[in-house]
Amino acid sequence: MANHEHFMKRCLELAALGTGTVSPNPLVGCVIVHNDKIIGEGYHHKAGEPHAEVNAIQSVKDPSLLQESTLYVSLEPCAHHGKTPPCADLIVSSKIPRVVICNRDPFDQVDGKGIERLKENGIDVTVGLLENEGRWLNRRFFTFHERKRPYIILKFAQTSDGFLDAYRAQSDSKPPLNISGPEMDRIVHKWRSEEDAILVGQNTVQLDDPSLTTRHWPGSHPIRLIIDPQLMVGESKRLLSDGHHTWIFNALRHDYCDNNLCYIRIDDPSAFEQEILNYLYKSNVQSVIIEGGATTLNRFIEAGLWDEARVITGPMRIGSGVQSPALAGNIHESMHVGSDTLQVYLPA
Repeated sequence: MANHEHFMKRCLELAALGTGTVSPNPLVGCVIVHNDKIIGEGYHHKAGEPHAEVNAIQSVKDPSLLQESTLYVSLEPCAHHGKTPPCADLIVSSKIPRVVICNRDPFDQVDGKGIERLKENGIDVTVGLLENEGRWLNRRFFTFHERKRPYIILKFAQTSDGFLDAYRAQSDSKPPLNISGPEMDRIVHKWRSEEDAILVGQNTVQLDDPSLTTRHWPGSHPIRLIIDPQLMVGESKRLLSDGHHTWIFNALRHDYCDNNLCYIRIDDPSAFEQEILNYLYKSNVQSVIIEGGATTLNRFIEAGLWDEARVITGPMRIGSGVQSPALAGNIHESMHVGSDTLQVYLPA
């Protein structure tokens, strides 16, 4: 069993290499073992490209060994024709006798069908090895298919005395507080590259004029989402003028897109959270990171609509200002990044 876990951990390590490029597909890694030695490995690189099992099988230098090998994979092999052929059929045709799977795939078109296909063809199948680790790695994918909504990450930086910012008005033209250091800022841009979308309220756009891009990290920009019921954000703001994809949830304009700007009508601005999440689910957006401001963060917290919170605490103190949100959660992870402290919370 110890060797089994060793090989599955390698699958999970490989799978993680696809972070930021495989969505809406899951992260999947695969290794092929012959006489306790890895003879092939692969992972899913990008949506639309070959799956992990295909890459692993093709990496084996002596295909005749496949008939005496065990295939380890972090997620159930697919059994349907999508953009690529079924991986379960490839495993069968390769005459691999044993398959060890970390997680069953919750996607309706798979969900046990791949496991069934393998067993029907006489393959010895084991399911559930390092199941919790696999679910954490693919938490976005599992949340999307099981809860029918995106995985929601809250992110905010606070001063050591618990404030998000000083009190500011748009007429002040004061810049936002620079609470976190450069090391943490770079990590935040990495986080953005790993999610499908990033969401803020209109007040944050008005006061801060953010870009919400991944300019300090290589990777794709997330879709920027603005909650702006009365369309208060001016066209000169960067989110509306820089040419990157931006969706504006509002109560005035019916759905339409103008180049990279899309306006999406919300029926009830007083209870927009679930309505927005329903729209994102239908649009195949699997994850969203919410970066502010305080009102928007608190709305999702009060509605119980969050899966993870990343709270950055910098060393400065300001005495008064916009209070940080209160989280009813448990600390999952804590670390120091430069002069800042990062704590990751999960709901209680």
